[in-house]
Amino acid sequence: MRILLIAGGWSNEREVSLSGAANIAKALVERGHSVIPCDPALEFDALLEKAAGCDAAFINLHGAPGEDGLIQALLDQAGCPYQGAGPAASLLALHKAAAKQLFRRAGLLTPDWEFLPTPPPADWRPALPYPLFAKADTGGSSLALARVENDQGLHDALRDIFATGKAVLLETAVNGLEVTCGVLGEEALPPILIQPLEGGYFDYNSKYRPGGAWELCPAPLPDAITRRLMALALKAHKVLGIEGYSRADFIVPEDGHPSLLEINTLPGMTATSLIPQEAAAVGLGFGELIERLLELGKRPRR
Repeated sequence: MRILLIAGGWSNEREVSLSGAANIAKALVERGHSVIPCDPALEFDALLEKAAGCDAAFINLHGAPGEDGLIQALLDQAGCPYQGAGPAASLLALHKAAAKQLFRRAGLLTPDWEFLPTPPPADWRPALPYPLFAKADTGGSSLALARVENDQGLHDALRDIFATGKAVLLETAVNGLEVTCGVLGEEALPPILIQPLEGGYFDYNSKYRPGGAWELCPAPLPDAITRRLMALALKAHKVLGIEGYSRADFIVPEDGHPSLLEINTLPGMTATSLIPQEAAAVGLGFGELIERLLELGKRPRR
């Protein structure tokens, strides 16, 4: 097949996107496909024309465009199938404050939050107790993320995040184990326990620097908690109307009740990414995973 590989883009996650695309291109070529690259930052106006000449697209974008559903909407117009979520589910998952509303409405446990679309007044104080996390509402790859312990730390974090032009989500810090769980098709994959080697949480360096964290797959957790995580990941996937695949991030506190942080509709595909590790745990190599995602993407959408 002729596969349009869409990667790069103009978000602050551009380099992560390009790194993963190199792995994907190699796997596609090894499996006999032709790869036609497209970087929206350089050739956005050529996207529809390129898509019209391809059998399918593989989207490896992070942030906007891509995770916001814009690229998916254009591909739908071009009649070009692609892996993963459609436009609406992509947009809902990218906006953490919107997704958390839907999670809570569906009975999924998620930390309390406060949404700040614009910088608050000088005399403003958060409704949430410290410590808390400040993050870009539409951010990913653990960029624009900070754990804050006091007013000064929060002030600094808000200044830095608002400087990127993004809204802010404040979230109660929940103590516990960091665990992520993917979904492929209609089944959840084995969860991964993440233990950062430096710092107290899974930040950008821990995520993408080789050796930055221990990632144990399958997670060495009691069977009951593993089953619960897998069921919750699949439920969150369906609540947002996601298709194909996704990855849900959780904190598992001492009481064993997982708290859902967010869900990613275009999980990373770098050499150290999590979904490929989970797929390998059920016997799917990287190339087989890419092929499976393309097969799922060619199915009629709901």
